Amino acid sequence: MADWTQLPKELLDLISKRLDTSFDVVRFRSVCSTWRSAVTSPKRHRLAPRFPVIPDDGGIADTSLGFSLSKRTVFLLGSSKTNTQTDVSTSWVIKIEDVPNNRIQLLNPLSRSRFDSLPNNFPKALNLLDFRVFELGEEYVLHYLNHLGYLGDVGNLYMEKVVLTCLDNNVNDFVLLTIHVSGKLAMFKSSDKKWTIIQDMPSPYDDVILHGGNFYAVDNTGRTVLVGLDFEVSVVGVPVFGGDKKFLVESKGELLLVDMYLGIEAEEGSYSWAGSGFVEEYFANLAFYMNERTVRFKVFKLDEVGKEWVEVKNLDDRVLFLGDDCTFAASVEDLSVCRGNCIIFVDNFFYSLGAEDGPSERCDVGVFDLENGSIGPLQKFPQFSKLFWPPPSWISSTTLDAQINTGESA
Repeated sequence: MADWTQLPKELLDLISKRLDTSFDVVRFRSVCSTWRSAVTSPKRHRLAPRFPVIPDDGGIADTSLGFSLSKRTVFLLGSSKTNTQTDVSTSWVIKIEDVPNNRIQLLNPLSRSRFDSLPNNFPKALNLLDFRVFELGEEYVLHYLNHLGYLGDVGNLYMEKVVLTCLDNNVNDFVLLTIHVSGKLAMFKSSDKKWTIIQDMPSPYDDVILHGGNFYAVDNTGRTVLVGLDFEVSVVGVPVFGGDKKFLVESKGELLLVDMYLGIEAEEGSYSWAGSGFVEEYFANLAFYMNERTVRFKVFKLDEVGKEWVEVKNLDDRVLFLGDDCTFAASVEDLSVCRGNCIIFVDNFFYSLGAEDGPSERCDVGVFDLENGSIGPLQKFPQFSKLFWPPPSWISSTTLDAQINTGESA
């Protein structure tokens, strides 16, 4: 049997440079001491501690001190052993955020909320070599700062999606793109140390994404543009009218547009005219009885030559995830589920207070089946709900050797 520890250092260095993410490099280095010494540790991106206020233009008051930026990564953890129990998931989707002292914070993978607590038997340390680990996506979140300092999500007044790219692999030279509260695009260059509002806006923008090293943005009509670092935009996709909110998702190297259709419907079981005082109660709690809910989706693939969006009827083995601050896709094989062709998304209509949804969390996640058009809360789709909460039993039963982080001990 070959002794992999004796591979030439030059070859190990070449292999490490072909890995997709810095997390892959960390795992590569963790195989053995020889590989660790041959490959340098990936540079951690040092996010600027404070960003200036985005120009007001009817948005954030200029009395604020600016923004801080945090990075969060969505991981898929898989059991290294085949599980023969059909009621136990062999995969777990989780989002982590780096916090001081080389520790991490676990978050709901599709929303901005943190888990207040974990099961009593959840380990305080995990050896990542005991799991299959995939990086599904990453997100950057702007947090509003005032004279009291960092306020977290509660004090975050700027809740739009943010995408980031580093220039020439230099972590200190980067560009941010987000959507201003006016609906226009806003770009921040570390070299300029200021925000620039891009005036192009036939319709307010819905989403931004980094795809193939380039910034793309889509507005409420489906008009899609390539956003240059010179603040110029060029149309790459003509409008797709019909839906109410547009998302951009990368899947298998292709750029997809997901069109969400909303409708106003009464929550099931809300209408019951028995008993006195119902009318007064109904109007006093109208927001509860009437909800804007997602009713269906359409998916399109970008035809770059024709600059148009072509409808996709079948996602095959892919599952799309639409979160608050990032979108991503995964295969049926990686997720260890029986079928794909579905969209998992955030929707306030599916709020539930069940304990199974997570500690101090209201589950607001829905699933849309592209094949038959069915839609419903996550709990109605067991194969997908087990991906999120509670943590699978094999997480707690794994040998605990190393603290989970993205630093040297991983």
